[in-house]
Amino acid sequence: MKLMATREILLEALETEKTGNWKKAHEMVQDLHHPYAYWIHAYLHRKEPDLYNASYWYSRAKKTMPEYSFEREWKEIWEEVKKLEE
Repeated sequence: MKLMATREILLEALETEKTGNWKKAHEMVQDLHHPYAYWIHAYLHRKEPDLYNASYWYSRAKKTMPEYSFEREWKEIWEEVKKLEE
């Protein structure tokens, strides 16, 4: 999959989750093999909450599970994914 296509899917997944459709957002990222997809996957499971599963995905993303708000993490992910176009 091309980088731009991956970027668009990741952004769409974040937007989908923000509207309250956790399940669809999860479906969009669960089969993507990209560090940011792993990070979104981790975030989704942290929010679920399934912290055991989230921990696995944070390790795949090479991230530490945050202890701050979901809103802050969502923004961090969004900003990093947006940079993929540059």
